[in-house]
Amino acid sequence: MCAAGRRWGRRQRALLWAVLLAAWEAAWGQLRYSVPEEMPKGSFVGDVAKDLGLQLPEIRDGGVHILDKGRTQYFALHGKTGHLVTAERIDREKLCESVQQCVLRCELIVEGQMQVYGIQVEITDINDNAPSFRESEKELRMTEMTAPGSRFPLAQAHDPDSGKNSLQSYELSGDEHFSLAVQTGPGGDQRPELVLAKALDREEAAFHELVLMAMDGGDPARTGTARIRVTVVDANDNAPVFSQAEYTVRVPEDVPVGSVLVTVTATDADDGLYGNVKYSIHKITERASQLFQLDSDTGAITLLRSLDYEEGKSYELEVQAHDGGALSDTAEVVVTITDVNDNAPELTVSSALSEISEDAASGTVVALLHVQDRDSGANGEVRCSLDVGVPFRLEKSYEDYYRLVTARQLDREEVSEYNVTVRAADGGSPSLQSSAVLALRVLDVNDNAPVFLEERYSARLAENNAAGALVLTVRATDADWGQNARVRYRLAEGRVRGAPLSSYVSVQAETGALYALRSLDYEQLRELQLCVRAEDGGAPALSSNVSVRLQIVDENDNAPQVLYPPAAAAAAWSGVELAPRRSEAGALVAKVVAVDADAGQNAWLSYELAKATEPGLFRVGPHSGEVRTARSPLARDAARHSLVVLVRDHGRPALSATATLSVVLAESVAELLAELGSAAHEAAAPGEPAASLTRWLVLAVAAVSCLFVAFLLLLLALRLRRCHRQQLLPPDSGASRGVPVSHFVGIDGVRAFLQSYAHDVSLTADSRKSHLRFSAASCCDTLPARPPPDEPAPLLGDGDPGGALPADSASVPGNRMNIWYFDGNCFQTVKMMG
Repeated sequence: MCAAGRRWGRRQRALLWAVLLAAWEAAWGQLRYSVPEEMPKGSFVGDVAKDLGLQLPEIRDGGVHILDKGRTQYFALHGKTGHLVTAERIDREKLCESVQQCVLRCELIVEGQMQVYGIQVEITDINDNAPSFRESEKELRMTEMTAPGSRFPLAQAHDPDSGKNSLQSYELSGDEHFSLAVQTGPGGDQRPELVLAKALDREEAAFHELVLMAMDGGDPARTGTARIRVTVVDANDNAPVFSQAEYTVRVPEDVPVGSVLVTVTATDADDGLYGNVKYSIHKITERASQLFQLDSDTGAITLLRSLDYEEGKSYELEVQAHDGGALSDTAEVVVTITDVNDNAPELTVSSALSEISEDAASGTVVALLHVQDRDSGANGEVRCSLDVGVPFRLEKSYEDYYRLVTARQLDREEVSEYNVTVRAADGGSPSLQSSAVLALRVLDVNDNAPVFLEERYSARLAENNAAGALVLTVRATDADWGQNARVRYRLAEGRVRGAPLSSYVSVQAETGALYALRSLDYEQLRELQLCVRAEDGGAPALSSNVSVRLQIVDENDNAPQVLYPPAAAAAAWSGVELAPRRSEAGALVAKVVAVDADAGQNAWLSYELAKATEPGLFRVGPHSGEVRTARSPLARDAARHSLVVLVRDHGRPALSATATLSVVLAESVAELLAELGSAAHEAAAPGEPAASLTRWLVLAVAAVSCLFVAFLLLLLALRLRRCHRQQLLPPDSGASRGVPVSHFVGIDGVRAFLQSYAHDVSLTADSRKSHLRFSAASCCDTLPARPPPDEPAPLLGDGDPGGALPADSASVPGNRMNIWYFDGNCFQTVKMMG
C-alpha cells in the first residue's frame, strides 16, 4: 500500500514537471508534443489554440497556419478546433533511421502578431517491425579437422525499431554439434557467433541444418529467422585475413557517382580452391545498401548514388572475406562524408505587409522571413543584410526566422514607396547568396501640424485705441499638402476681467490678422495674454498654439487724485489741522496724500504750495507732500490759515489737482472750539443758527464723558466691595499680603488702566465726531504736575496729585469732566475738558 502511494506520488511529480516544462516552453515560443508512429491521417497531436491562447475565429480566418517550407508536411492545423493533427501516416523508421529520439519540427505563424512559434513533435516508436536477416539462408563450410570451440561469425539481424522494441536476443536450434554465443560490439550491438561444440565427422553427417532466430522486446515479441546449412568438407588450413581491421575513408559529398571510394583486401595462404577469396557485405543499413556496392572479386566499394551531407554524415559497413573452404574474416569500413558548399541560402517570405502607414511606430513588423542553409559549419552560417540607408532593420525572431521592422518613423513626404531587398549570404568560399524583394507602399496621414513662423508674438498698443484697430498678424505653415495643409486660425478660450476674451480681440480665420474690438484702458488692463491656435484641415485635425502678448501702452489720461485731505462740497473747510503756536520751524502739520492711476513717468507726482494765507509760514515737501512750518508762529499770525497744495504729474502734457488744508493755530480746546465755531458760523447757510454745529459737538462729547464716568463708578464700587471683604478676613490670612501696587485695578477680571495720559483733541467744523489722541510721552506712574501760572491752560486738565478737587473748575470754557480713580492707596481725580 505504501509502495503504491509512493509510486503515485512520483507520477504526480513527474506530471507536474512535465506541465511546468510545457508552460515554460510555450512562454519562450516553443511547444512540445508526442505522438506514436503509424497513426492515421488527422490524428490528434496537441491543442495549439489552448496552449498559445489563440482565438478560434482568428484560426478560421487563416491568420494562423503551419508554415510550408517546400518539404513534406507531416502536421496540419485544424481550422475549426485549433488542434494540431497529423497530415499523413508517419513511419518513424523511415524518417529517423538509426536515431534514438525522433523529433519532427514545424513552425506555426500568427500573422496578426507577426509571431512564429516552434513546435517539436516526438514520434514515439511502436513495435511494428520484426527482426530480419539480410540473407534468409546461409551456408557455411567446415572441415572435419575443425577443433571444437571454434567460432564462426554469423550475419546479424536488423530491427529498425528502437528501445525495447529493437533486437534483444538470439536463439539457435537444430543440432547438438553446434551452440550459439553472442558478443557485444563497441556500439552495444549483439553479434551472434556459431560455436562448434562437438567434432565433425563427414562420414557420419555431411550436412547440418540449423535455425537462427532473432527476437525483439516488444509486447507481443516479434521474431525473425535465418537458416544455416553447415557442410563438412576436407581440411582447409588457412582463413583469409584482411590487411586492415578497419578501413576509414573521407569523401566530399559531391564525389561523382561510380567512383571507387575504397578497396578492401584480404589474403589466404592456401592454394587452389581454399586460397580463392571472395568478398561480401556482412552488415549494412538499408540506406547504405542503396548508396554503396561491393565488388565480390576485387573488394572495391563504389558509389551507386549521389551523396548528400545533409542526409547522412557517415556510414558503416561490415565486409566479410571468405575462401572456398568456408573460412572467413571480417573488417569494418567507415565512410565519412565531408560537407561542400553546394546549397545556397533559402530565403522565404513567410508573411509581409504591402502597405504601411507613415505614422507607424518604430519597431513595427513589416515582414517575417525564414532563412536556412542545408550546409553545415561555416557553409551553413547565413548572414542577412539590407541596403544601406533604408529605414528598416532585421531582428532575430525565432531560430532561423527574422523580422523586418521599421527602424524609425516613416515620412511619406520624403519617400512614398520602398522596394526593400533582403540578402542572405552563407560563409562558404565562395559564398553563395540569395535575395528577396519586398514592395512596400507608405500611406499618407496628417502627421504634420501647422508651425508658426515665430515661437511667440508680442505687440504694443497705445490705450484709448479705436475699436477694430489691427494689432498684428500671425502666420503658420503646414508641411502636408492639399486639405491637410489648409490652415485656419482661432482664439483659445479665455476670460479677461470676467468677460470673454473674444469680446476684447478677434483673429481673422484665413489670414491670422489680430484686431482689437474695443478701446483699451491701461488703468484697467495693462497686459493681455492670449493664445492663437492654427488648425489644419486633416482628419483628425492637427493644431499648434502660439502665445501672443499684447502690452497696453500708458497715456497720461488721468489727473492726480487727492486722498487726503478729502474734498468737501458742503463746507468751505475741507479739514482742520491743529498746529500749536509754540511749534518750531519744520514741525509736521499735515500730509497731503495723492495717487495717479497712470504708470511710469505719468504717475510721478510732485507737490507745491500754490496759495497760502501766510505764504512764509508753511512749506510743502516736493516729493513727500508733507506740510511743515517754515518758521515758528508769531503772536501776530492769524489763528486760521488756508493752504492750497498743487499736485502735478510728469506726463506730457502734465495733469494736476489741488488740495485745500485748513490749519488752526491754538493752544487750548477753548481756542480750538472758538475758531471752529467761527468757521462754522461763516460757513453756515442763511437762516441756520451759527452755534448749531458747536452745540451738537458739545452734546456728543458730554454723552461720551458720562458713559465713561459711569463705567469708572462701576469699577470703583466693585473695588470697595472687595476691600470690605478683605477686612472681614483674619489679619494673618495673607490673602492680599505681598501683592504689589499695579497699574491696573479690577474685580473679577475687570481691570482699569490707571496710567496717566496727555490728551489732544482734534475737532473739525463739518464733523460730529471728536478725536481723542493719547500721547505716548505722558506714560508714567503719577499724574503730571500742574502747569505754571504763566503758561496757557492745557487742552486737557491735569489732576491734583494730592487728590484735592480743583478750585476753579468752572473758569475753564467748554464742557468739563472729572474722572476719579483709585490707585491702591487713595483716590485721584483727572479733569477733562471737551
